[in-house]
Amino acid sequence: MHNPEHVLYGRLEGFGLSELGHRMAASSAAMLHEQGAPVTAVVASPLQRTRESAAPWAETFGLTVALDERLIEPTNKYEGRRSDFTIAKQLAVPAEWPWIVNPLKPSWGEAYVSIAARMLSAIEDAWASVDSGDVVLVSHQLPIWMVHRSVTGARLFHDPRRRRCSLSSVTSLERRGDRFVEVGYQDPAQDLLDSAVDLGAV
Repeated sequence: MHNPEHVLYGRLEGFGLSELGHRMAASSAAMLHEQGAPVTAVVASPLQRTRESAAPWAETFGLTVALDERLIEPTNKYEGRRSDFTIAKQLAVPAEWPWIVNPLKPSWGEAYVSIAARMLSAIEDAWASVDSGDVVLVSHQLPIWMVHRSVTGARLFHDPRRRRCSLSSVTSLERRGDRFVEVGYQDPAQDLLDSAVDLGAV
């Protein structure tokens, strides 16, 4: 991400990938292509950074990118602020106390259960949309992590610092019977992470 001011951008427009971000997205598509992944469709969140992240996948596999609003970043009342705000700063603004009253939900944005439900719905529809092959869904860190915790049976509330979901990483699911299971996690852009400023994955 090109985000020199460290803004919590959320769903704000005008935040695209940096030059490094483009390289990271391309590395993911290239690795899966080298592995022989049978990618037959690419679907992305409508935000600029995810559309740009999806572009190398479409180019590599000769596809066009479809958009799905259900893959979008969650709403967040702190959107547009610097991402280094602290609890102390929050407590200094009484009008915003209701935003932090229930971190289990969380009360400052879209509920975890809502994020998980819409993501799993998008995954279900993506799976049903092709006769064979893999569908690449390009989303954001928190929605991806909600899917991981849902399919592994973990509680949705979590410590954001412990998410295993880095930039341009690939979390793989497989349909087994009537449910999806996680079958892999790859981090093709790991060697580029040391140079990255923003670690919120797409």
